[in-house]
Amino acid sequence: MNLAAAVNESLAQYSNWLIYTAMTVYTLAFLAHIAEWVFGSRSAVGRTAAALTTEGGAANRPSVTVKTAEKGGTGTAVLERPKVITRAAAGSRDVPDGPGASGGTEQGDVYGRIAVGLTVLAFVLHAGAVLTRALSVQRAPWGNMYEFSTTFGMVAVGTYLTLLLLKKNVRWIGLPLTTSVLLDLGLAVSVLYTDSDQLVPALHSYWLWIHVSCAIISGAAFYMGAVSTLLYLFRDRYEAQLENPELKQYGQGVKSVLARVPSAASLDKFAYRINATIFPLWTFTIIAGAIWAEAAWGRYWGWDPKEVWSFITWVAYACYLHARATAGWKGRKAAYLALIAFACFLFNYYGVNIFVTGKHSYAGV
Repeated sequence: MNLAAAVNESLAQYSNWLIYTAMTVYTLAFLAHIAEWVFGSRSAVGRTAAALTTEGGAANRPSVTVKTAEKGGTGTAVLERPKVITRAAAGSRDVPDGPGASGGTEQGDVYGRIAVGLTVLAFVLHAGAVLTRALSVQRAPWGNMYEFSTTFGMVAVGTYLTLLLLKKNVRWIGLPLTTSVLLDLGLAVSVLYTDSDQLVPALHSYWLWIHVSCAIISGAAFYMGAVSTLLYLFRDRYEAQLENPELKQYGQGVKSVLARVPSAASLDKFAYRINATIFPLWTFTIIAGAIWAEAAWGRYWGWDPKEVWSFITWVAYACYLHARATAGWKGRKAAYLALIAFACFLFNYYGVNIFVTGKHSYAGV
């Protein structure tokens, strides 16, 4: 690799234009997701919520439905009991998932499809911005905080779209995702922006591609898990209110939203699975960083602030996974640990890089 390679200013400028264009399309996707929730709330969400109340609730008193079917020319009575909320052994509730962000309405679903389409277009523009940034200097496009942030947002959106492609019911992530990506890119272009330039010699290594790419993928997956965990806490409280009307109730608008997201059990399971799946990659990220550190600085571990907080993040997620696998720590306690672990990840990136000086500090910030 030519360390003295000149910067292609034209490609660098194209990258900047593509980022701003992607932000514009993400904004349109954000508005379309809001329309999906708003128009979906005009459906029978109230009746859906009422159907989820517990035994003894006014809207779900025990009843028996009688159906008649013709069998051999005679009427046959079939008795069916209504489905009610029950508690599983671990304390979770047997509650069906909500109808989704669109609320089950055709109009809401149309806005949701428009939002996904705009998100796909924004992702293509976003990926083009990251690619042209890389081509402008002929290296991995994550050599500073600006580049890391833009790539992180791209991978987060790519993860979301991949889950949709796999037919996973994750469209409820769309609104918080587009919101977060807009905040991430806004911070990148206004505070973290760094001109396209070559790296210091110590960073010219194939480990830059391996170590940092693994960190970005891990962070994007941890973000998905954190969103699911946060929604789980609200949904779990909502379901508890349905069981016990004496608890302090959410406002009607919040109830309308929470009635449409997946059940607390589904959100909890999704968060656990994505965190458990990506945890080995985060482990490899730390190991790869140690190997690169030995090649660049002559030691595997030097208690650099970035190394310390990477390990703290690893410990936090290890504690969460252990607690989540233990019956006594399922539910809200484990969810709090997951959010603490993600907070450690965020501080490891923003806090350490901005407020703490170390070998991993990005230049130009």
